[in-house]
Amino acid sequence: MTQRRKRYDKQFKIAAARVVLGGEMRAVDLAGELGIKDSTLRRRAQEYEEMGDNAFPGDGSPKVNKDCEIVKLRKRVEELERENELLKNLRAFLSQDHA
Repeated sequence: MTQRRKRYDKQFKIAAARVVLGGEMRAVDLAGELGIKDSTLRRRAQEYEEMGDNAFPGDGSPKVNKDCEIVKLRKRVEELERENELLKNLRAFLSQDHA
């Protein structure tokens, strides 16, 4: 049986992040109380610290770091371009061999 992921609203995430950032509780203790991973709570606290009230947009889905995504995609494009160049060179080499 698959377990459904819990979704938390923006107010819940902000409140938890404030508790951690305010030093009222350690992230690991609060995470245990809330039933979430402490790494998730730390990430949310960091996101809230960096973005303030603009953190956690939408319906509880995590915010995608667009800059990070762009870097990943650029690296992938470079990798594919190198692969294409290698294949072109191999094709040219093989066609010379048969000529």
